[in-house]
Amino acid sequence: MSVHTNRGLPSFASTVAAETVERWINSGRTPHRETRWLVAQALDVDEVYLWPELLDEPTAEQRVEAVESELVRVYPDRSSVPRDTWLQLLGTATRNIDVLVFAGTFLANVNPRIADMLAERAAAGVIVRLCWADPTSEAVDIRDREEGLRGTLAHKIRAALTYYRPLIPVAGCEIRLHRVGVYASLFRFDDVLLVNPHIWGAPGSANPVLHLRHSKAALGSTPTDAASMTSGKQPSR
Repeated sequence: MSVHTNRGLPSFASTVAAETVERWINSGRTPHRETRWLVAQALDVDEVYLWPELLDEPTAEQRVEAVESELVRVYPDRSSVPRDTWLQLLGTATRNIDVLVFAGTFLANVNPRIADMLAERAAAGVIVRLCWADPTSEAVDIRDREEGLRGTLAHKIRAALTYYRPLIPVAGCEIRLHRVGVYASLFRFDDVLLVNPHIWGAPGSANPVLHLRHSKAALGSTPTDAASMTSGKQPSR
């Protein structure tokens, strides 16, 4: 931090502890953006004069580019995602496969061998975590009413689970049931995430799918952690 004096500083200094200013100067800490702006305004100088290290921060344009680099594509609805995309992501994952859905019956429709492929991925060392809605939960009843399904959602979930029961004893595979109102289905394959948001009253299949890819260029980004998806109880065998 550079040192500068100005008559406007005393009025601002009354709101900042002396110890805080000492940390800025002695330990090289950079204050929050709003505080930097107030200090620069009080001293009548530019922020980078006081904190030259800000020149190393990415510009607004760079931030936009970083975000855009993670958005691969937006599909108008779930059926627009090519079958080959699902198969390629599933077949090439090397670290993680995470799925968070209410029923997710379409997965088995797209790929009848999905259980076998998940078992193969687990045998190759991939951590597989799958989470469906608990068909006995209140969250399922609420979603059923919202979408006007007339009590069929719980049956759809039970039908979907039958495809994955062979995975329960497979090492590296975790299957859990959640009891919360999920308004976005998540499908993670390593650093790729497909997000299917749910607009109120409309089925997930009728809503867009965002194809996202983790990029090291994205500012402060980290690969999606789906650990919370697997909280809950295991389905009965």
